Amino acid sequence: MTFSSSAFDVAIIGAGIVGLATGLELCTRFPDISVAIIDKEGSVAAHQTSHNSGVIHSGIYYKPGSLKARLCVKGADEMIRFCQEHGISHEILGKVIVATDAAEIPRLEELYRRGKENGLAGLRMISSAEIRELEPHAAGIRGIHVPGTGIVDYGKVAEKFADLISRQGGQIFLSHEVIGLRLSAGQTIINTTQGEVTAKLVINCAGLQSDKISRLANARLDLQIVPFRGEYYEIAPLKRHYLRGLIYPVPDPRFPFLGVHFTRRIDGAVEAGPNAVLALKREGYLKRSFAPGDVKELATFPGFWLMAAKYWQTSLGEYYRSWSKTAFVHALQRLVPDITAKDLVPGGSGVRAQALDRSGKLVDDFYFVYTEGMVHVCNVPSPAATASLAIGRYIVDTVVQRSDLSQNRK
Repeated sequence: MTFSSSAFDVAIIGAGIVGLATGLELCTRFPDISVAIIDKEGSVAAHQTSHNSGVIHSGIYYKPGSLKARLCVKGADEMIRFCQEHGISHEILGKVIVATDAAEIPRLEELYRRGKENGLAGLRMISSAEIRELEPHAAGIRGIHVPGTGIVDYGKVAEKFADLISRQGGQIFLSHEVIGLRLSAGQTIINTTQGEVTAKLVINCAGLQSDKISRLANARLDLQIVPFRGEYYEIAPLKRHYLRGLIYPVPDPRFPFLGVHFTRRIDGAVEAGPNAVLALKREGYLKRSFAPGDVKELATFPGFWLMAAKYWQTSLGEYYRSWSKTAFVHALQRLVPDITAKDLVPGGSGVRAQALDRSGKLVDDFYFVYTEGMVHVCNVPSPAATASLAIGRYIVDTVVQRSDLSQNRK
């Protein structure tokens, strides 16, 4: 599909779940404006959206008052209602977060405090015996039961978002890679591989490419997207009974990653993982994936070396697990001791777009920047899929408050 109209009120770059949720919010709330969604791939949800674990997160991990916490809790409820309304398969299985060492107990208690403050219903601390009642094959000295955690196929959710957008008059242009952006007479001219289009407001939801799009617009954000690959194993069908719901470790608060865990998928599969290794290509789903230009961008960004100096030991451990199945199994056995290497077969992988600032800090919260005629969605890692409907509403609310949208309406 090529541009049937060369001028739109709003153009969204990126047809992942956040871009589509934002487009759906715009089309639903303002049916009189024209909306275009532009993506370089041949299908919607081609990257982070369709490569994640499919968890509907509860919001227990995130700092109370943060955007992550607020939007995740709201977004989880909205996601479940959306799936119910549109007949999208999903399940509320519950999750057990287990401490396997006494040193983890203070962090576990902090998670419980966060969950209560974030308003999670039914949350409770559980003993070792209660862990076994919920998950007979799990190991832990103490835990938290999170009954509201669920699973869904976010690729299917994104396809429904796209369908609803099209029905409401929005236009989705696939295989249109954005190669240039420039302001002209109060509008942004978007140059793509399939022609030019103008828009009064542009929303950059390009995920793994979001900082590149920002640079095309000459925005100075002082951020770099660092791609982290997460690799999974799948549990062999005969051993899927090891898991009733989801089993997670107590995460290390120094990192924006949750650690290897066990997750049921809506298709019946059971995943174990992921690790978190630096990908040498932005869309590098394979160990051998390598893009010299992406590596050069990382190597020339000052914050990368500051991050590397701080976390090099942790990174070595993650790479070791990436290449050693034995090491990966040992990490999983802390949660489920009965699991063995024979129970695991190679699974898929995903790449997370993680923003890094010039000081070497991994940006923890959702982060948005507003420049002339544009909104840059700079950092929306997990739980972005869970929170996508709430994120879309937040973006639209913000541009309305800033008058970026109301002034541009027909």
